[in-house]
Amino acid sequence: MPGHWPLCPQRCQPSRPPLPRYISPLTSSSPETPHPPSKTITLKAPTRPSHSHCLVSALNWGTATTLLAQPASSSSSSLVQPTKPSKKPRTTPADTNPLLRPSPLRPMCKARDHLLLWAPIKPRSTPDSKTTLSQNDIQHIYDIIAHAWADSMKEMYRSGLLAFHIFCDNQSIPELEHTPTISSIISAFISTLAGSYSGSTISNYINSIRAWHTIHGLDWALNNMETDALLKVAMLLAPPQSKRPPHEPYTMDLLVSICNHLDLSSPLHTAVFACLTSAFYATACMGELTTKTLLSFNPLSHVKPSDIQMECDCQGNLITNIHLPKLKSAPNGKDINWARQDGLSDPQAVLENHQGINCPPSNGPLFTYHNGKAHKPLTKGKFLSVLTSALKAARAGPCKHWGHGIRLGLTLEYLLRNVPFNVVKVKGRWASDTFLIYLRQHAQILAPYMQAQPSLHESFLRLTLPPVR
Repeated sequence: MPGHWPLCPQRCQPSRPPLPRYISPLTSSSPETPHPPSKTITLKAPTRPSHSHCLVSALNWGTATTLLAQPASSSSSSLVQPTKPSKKPRTTPADTNPLLRPSPLRPMCKARDHLLLWAPIKPRSTPDSKTTLSQNDIQHIYDIIAHAWADSMKEMYRSGLLAFHIFCDNQSIPELEHTPTISSIISAFISTLAGSYSGSTISNYINSIRAWHTIHGLDWALNNMETDALLKVAMLLAPPQSKRPPHEPYTMDLLVSICNHLDLSSPLHTAVFACLTSAFYATACMGELTTKTLLSFNPLSHVKPSDIQMECDCQGNLITNIHLPKLKSAPNGKDINWARQDGLSDPQAVLENHQGINCPPSNGPLFTYHNGKAHKPLTKGKFLSVLTSALKAARAGPCKHWGHGIRLGLTLEYLLRNVPFNVVKVKGRWASDTFLIYLRQHAQILAPYMQAQPSLHESFLRLTLPPVR
């Protein structure tokens, strides 16, 4: 099957990663190897009570579903389990799942390439009497639009695309009716998964199908009111096993406790604690300061020592500014910053100690550590491993302190210091108010605003508002 669909990687600019080129099986003029007839699997129509279980069991079959979220019927207590990064990119043959019919439209490819290379039966390249675009023009559209989603998003969307095709095959829906899909099929798809998966997972599956339509130039016309209503009900029917316990926020005291259980003369522990304090006081995500694997460092995307600058405002306050070169939500990068703090968790002192012990190269990873005579970049997996061990030693309940709690920790700390919500939102680079659902200690945060005679920001208002004349 790989020979049936030739992959033609193109050369791109260094700032844009190369993608495999889409080649339609209906329009390609290249010689093809004989393809054996596909073996169609005959399925009996299951009864309605076992329908969702049939689909759920199919999604958990073999290596084709290694990137899927865990269903609620599994013994896992959370929907998504952390996995160690693979050393080699994995390919996922489409015929390893017994309920997914083999098809030349769904070739073997990397998970992030499914949106592009899994083709509908009538793709964008199908001749249209109303257009004069050449095949090269069509190809150029695919080359550009494939960059609209980050690789991590495309890997996640692959799960929804696989689930949708399994559902259509299980319902004996002809390939011609898979796309463009209609409201009744999407509604039936949501109804089948409701009660077995979390509402957010089902919503991501619908988004993946819509992204697939967008890439291949297909119309996406649904009854939005019906779809939204079904997704709302799916959220209510989500089983308890599909929900993680609330993230416990990190605190300044917890950082000090972690520091007491680390050996700051060790290159690895020094890098981990420097990364932790930097992420905490800059309200950053761990993926922004670490690498995914030992070989995935990219100077155009990951933070480096040369990205650090010291800045000073008009009142003489010093601020450490770190430029993040590239983010999924900000291709041109963003700045994160902090100021000096008191105590063992001062990020500036910890960072200087890290630079003195590990001496990271100016154009290498900022958080790297000595390993023999070479440097090793600090991966997210290694960071969490060391942090979990320190939390266990500190008896701080590591199962409740996830990586996301680092970013939430300083958000809560600033709110408890009576910093206004909009200022905290800007500091944490929150695009919306969704961060409020993660917060704890609501009464303490709101207490200054609920007093009969609040005097919280009188001095601030006296400086900012014009005098009454």
